[in-house]
Order: sequence, then structure tokens, then C-alpha cells
Amino acid sequence: MKKINLFEANGFNDLGLSKYLVHDSPYFKILNFNFRAGQQLPIHSHDIEGQLSILVVEGEGEFLAQDTTLPAKPGDLLICDISVPHGIKATTDMRTLVTIAPPI
Repeated sequence: MKKINLFEANGFNDLGLSKYLVHDSPYFKILNFNFRAGQQLPIHSHDIEGQLSILVVEGEGEFLAQDTTLPAKPGDLLICDISVPHGIKATTDMRTLVTIAPPI
């Protein structure tokens, strides 16, 4: 069992997104990405099987996709295959929690 306070473990970086590896195991990986307003994780994909989720913990912005954007506010959760192009853009300071799950 492990307990982590994301607000204490990872702050913000004025020069770019702040990344923190919360957990890494053969079953799933959890990452915390913090963005200052205007920062983004550009649209990208990975040519591997599995799925990911992006949970907005704090702040607001947009989930980025190939041909569209979706609003992203606290409590919103995006789920997609890892191979589907995805990204995030913050309109306010924003904390997100990303879970990456390989196929079982």
C-alpha cells in the first residue's frame, strides 16, 4: 500500500509541463502532469496496445484530439486507446492524473 499527496509531490514549472511518476508496475503506470495556463502536451500517440485515462484533478483546459477538442474541467475523465492521438492544453493552471494500462 502506498499513499501520495499529488499537491505536495509535484508542483508547477513555468518553463514547461511538470511530470511526476506516481506509480510504475507491470499492470499499470500512473503519471501526474501539471501545466501552467497556456502550456500543453501536444497531440501524440504511441504505436502500442493498451488504454489510457486522463483525469482532470484541478484547473481547466481542453483534451486535444486529431480533429477536435473537448472541454476539460475538474472531474472530467478521458479514456482512449494509447494508439489514438491525444493531448492536453491548459487554459488555467491544471493538474492531471494519467493512467496507462497495457493489454492483459
